[in-house]
Amino acid sequence: MPKKAAGRDIPSKIPGFKEIKHFEGAFANTPLVRKQKGSRTLPRLNKIVESLEQAILKSGLRDGMCVSFHHHLRDGDMVLNMVMDVIANLGIKNLTLASSSLTRAHNPLIRHIKNGVVSRLITSGLRDKLAEEVSHGLMETPVLFHTHGGRARMIESGELKVDIAFLGVPSSDVYGNANGYTGPSACGSLGYAMVDAEYAEKVVLITDNLVEYPNTPFSIHQDHVDYIVQVDQIGDPEGISSGALRMTRNPRDILIAEYATHVIEHSGYMEDGFSLQTGSGSISLAVSNFMRDVMLRKGYTASFALGGITGSIVRLHEEGLIKRLLDVQSFDQEAIRSIGENRYHTEIDASYYANPHNKGCATNKINVVILSAMEIDTDFNVNVLTGSDGVIRGASGGHSDTAIGAGISVIVAPLFRGRSATVVDRVNTVITPGETADVLVTDYGVAVNPRRRDIYDRLKTKHLPLYSIEELYQKAEKVTGRPEPVQFEKKIVGVVEYRDGTILDVIHQVKD
Repeated sequence: MPKKAAGRDIPSKIPGFKEIKHFEGAFANTPLVRKQKGSRTLPRLNKIVESLEQAILKSGLRDGMCVSFHHHLRDGDMVLNMVMDVIANLGIKNLTLASSSLTRAHNPLIRHIKNGVVSRLITSGLRDKLAEEVSHGLMETPVLFHTHGGRARMIESGELKVDIAFLGVPSSDVYGNANGYTGPSACGSLGYAMVDAEYAEKVVLITDNLVEYPNTPFSIHQDHVDYIVQVDQIGDPEGISSGALRMTRNPRDILIAEYATHVIEHSGYMEDGFSLQTGSGSISLAVSNFMRDVMLRKGYTASFALGGITGSIVRLHEEGLIKRLLDVQSFDQEAIRSIGENRYHTEIDASYYANPHNKGCATNKINVVILSAMEIDTDFNVNVLTGSDGVIRGASGGHSDTAIGAGISVIVAPLFRGRSATVVDRVNTVITPGETADVLVTDYGVAVNPRRRDIYDRLKTKHLPLYSIEELYQKAEKVTGRPEPVQFEKKIVGVVEYRDGTILDVIHQVKD
């Protein structure tokens, strides 16, 4: 029997063990450690590479692979364009680009699509010139639009296999412990990036703020990270956050917010200990303010607020009106400050937030959610992705994730915008199916989904202007007239995936 590396006699077969792997020496099979003992100096032991080009080459990126990014840096993001320019210079082609969402900062992708560097997009949303180009047939393969929860489901199940994740982080140490709430480009929660970091084959962090090890607390931790690149700047703070979001002074928006608050108060879902999610739009912010008055008057305290967290929600928390905040995306400087210093303001990843196929996502626990709409039709289907002209200009986001989970989903929107009706006979694109949208609140009245007779019965004596959705549609049509139908080509430019992976709708190319 031969002696092995430790000088011990080890048989090649042992009963009950399928395979015996013999010890070959302490340093033989352990990467990223000292290769020998004896040095009195600290080991280098870091994952820093000198440039993005080095990181891309070391990652093994090649033609046809999938790369991912996150959108927490929003309109201030510099990472995606920086990385894609280097990839293009290396001659790599035919990539799938899977970003949690795409903003106007990412218009340079148009060039990379035309040059064949990117052949497919998987994302929650598109905006600005990139969205317009896609709407008019830029890509051969349709864009796949997912929800925030649906993206987490795709990645965790392996349906979406990310080869290399390039993640911009506002602070990191040399070993890959990173967070989003310290540093000059602080963006708050890294909830969408955390899923990519855990499941991608290779993870490259890009940071402009390298700090002492260990960088605690951390959102992304070292055992998920392969390479780190330090750059001058990952994001423009002006685009990451425009500061505190302001309450609207628009009388129309204030009226909608007052109606919505009245609906919520009397719906049966606002009581002591209730939970909520609001958005960052002006009407949602006004609702938050009016709900504060109701909570103070009735002595209610909310158990938690969920989702994208704003300064208005932080202020309610700091007043003691909301006990805990679960934050998947921080929307402004107040939220960024709060998540960095308050232990009851907790960062959550996108799977915890809204993955419909895990063992229980947080959206299932919401009592009240306030949601916006570009269009809503007489079947209560909601569109937040395409405009009245059929052009892509928004995002699916967490809209349908929260609508189905909440006890009451309240859609807030003006009855019309300019000469375009919000309430229509048939929405251009279904993002949230009508069976999960409970109440529409407009400046001209409130419509309760007939499926929610329970809510209607609670509201009918509460001095609200209640109408059927058909009556609101008729009101809108009297003002705007009946528009000419949008003309589309046969070519499909977008596929809308519901949160469970089924296909909900398709988007056709807009005729020029």
